[in-house]
Amino acid sequence: MTTWYPLVMGREAMVATEHYLSAAAGARMFAKGGNAIDAAVAATLVEGVVNPHMHTIGGEAPMLIYSADARRVVAINGNMTAPARATIDHYRGLGLTLVPGEGLLAAGVPAAFDALAVALKTFGTLTLAEVAAPAAALCEDGFPMHPGLAGDGETPQDLSGLIGQASIRVNAKKFREKWPSSAAVYMPGGEPPHTGQIVKNPALAKFFGRLIEAEAAARKRGREAALDAARERFYRGDIAREIVAWSDANGGLLALEDLAAFTTRIEEPVTADYRGVTVHKCGPWSQGPVYLQQLRLLEGFDLKALGHNSADYVHTLVEAAKLAFADREQYYADPEFTRVPLEGLLSARYAALRRELIDPRRASMEQRPGDPINFRPLLDRPAGAARSWGPGTIHVTAADGRGNMIAVTASGGWIPSSPVVEALGFPLGSRMQTFYLDEAHANALKPGKRPRTTLTPSIATRAGQPWLSFGTPGGDQQDQWTLQFFLNLVDFGMTVQEAIEAPRFSTAHFPSTFHPHNARPGVLRIEERIDPAVRAALSARGHQVEVRPPWCEGHVLGIRFDPARRLLEGGADPRGQMAVVMPAQTIGW
Repeated sequence: MTTWYPLVMGREAMVATEHYLSAAAGARMFAKGGNAIDAAVAATLVEGVVNPHMHTIGGEAPMLIYSADARRVVAINGNMTAPARATIDHYRGLGLTLVPGEGLLAAGVPAAFDALAVALKTFGTLTLAEVAAPAAALCEDGFPMHPGLAGDGETPQDLSGLIGQASIRVNAKKFREKWPSSAAVYMPGGEPPHTGQIVKNPALAKFFGRLIEAEAAARKRGREAALDAARERFYRGDIAREIVAWSDANGGLLALEDLAAFTTRIEEPVTADYRGVTVHKCGPWSQGPVYLQQLRLLEGFDLKALGHNSADYVHTLVEAAKLAFADREQYYADPEFTRVPLEGLLSARYAALRRELIDPRRASMEQRPGDPINFRPLLDRPAGAARSWGPGTIHVTAADGRGNMIAVTASGGWIPSSPVVEALGFPLGSRMQTFYLDEAHANALKPGKRPRTTLTPSIATRAGQPWLSFGTPGGDQQDQWTLQFFLNLVDFGMTVQEAIEAPRFSTAHFPSTFHPHNARPGVLRIEERIDPAVRAALSARGHQVEVRPPWCEGHVLGIRFDPARRLLEGGADPRGQMAVVMPAQTIGW
């Protein structure tokens, strides 16, 4: 199969990111002697500078790490928490039936910095000063505006066109009239910037400088203590006070106590085996287990015999997704607050019961959660739910020749969704919009609770050895697009780049995670590169087929590792704005 992008291979180290400047930052960490975790942290910090419509440090950063030293996979719960004052009664008292989709009423405790710092402290080797240097320099010296952020020129289309909707040009009126602190950074001279124009963020540069200053002051106590000093300044020092002051001034609910109480948890991932591969995902505070539920359902089918992207194949995957996502809506939430029957949801017995609901000739139009507690294929009385994905997300994955692998799916703190904190140069997140103001819902709002998030990085192992790290932006579609990528590798024997570039599809059948939680029953979005005869056959089965442009369904990044040959194989998606894979050996170390 001929691919647009070349297959990239190397033996020492590799990083794959959404933007070439973040890939370069990751490569610089390898050049300093750092490992995959150092590279990914540096790259993610740069992504928060050059793609602020998709992620900033005010958002979230869930991740999975395979540690070569520990020989195991861990999940880092890089999700925010709701403030103590964020109660259902508070929002109802404001006359609201949903948490707003933007602004400070949707802001919880920023989680991304702490998650990255914990990853660096626990599994990295470099200092915060070293990994933050590329991001700080881009803020100080400026970076060239790209089309996806500026909103002019040729911009690759995503699933819903929302990257374009998140651009500065589209949001210029809002910035001018409502959020002058955002306009001051991203509209120098009062007008939206054009591609190639240099944009600086001096407040964000100073923010990084303050963290580095805190680390330097504590350096005599050792690397880990110095990193903790930077975390302390963010969550309990002057930075925390500025975040809370900004929240208070703009109608938010954050208090100093909320930031001081925040911690990042290192957790055991949830797993499922599929055809000799073990897939590791974050827990049910993410949508990660929905990926594993789909694998459980699909292991009962001979997908290769169905034929890649045939009508039978697409139909089977879509109907399996509908069942898995119905369970996500019914059960998934922060397990610290809600009992999630994960063992039953991921069991082969439950999957066998649910699999029988898939009609090979007809598309379902229903939301059909099951009963994994009493092991019944359908729940008697599912909870009602109303209602596409947010402005954006980034994904960074890195690996090194020792076998360290990391997948970071970071998002939130979007500049179209919240004003830039004037003193700090980044906005706060709006992830609380994913909560429900309904006490009966699993993902009901509660103080201190982490909202169920769509952010869902992936790592796969074979015989206990690191094999694959991958992920994609894309809200509710993430675990559909990455599933197709994975099946292309495992069931159809494609290379990483072939698996990424193969035509894709997704369903919007189930309630969206994001405000206003809309569902589109039966809708199947499919790239026009898939055979028209297949599309017609799917329509005949009842799918509401929406033919999309040929390169629009997500942008997957992945790195595969062969331990026997110490060979890294990376791929980036032409669907992305400027995704890059960079192997260490091609640049001379």
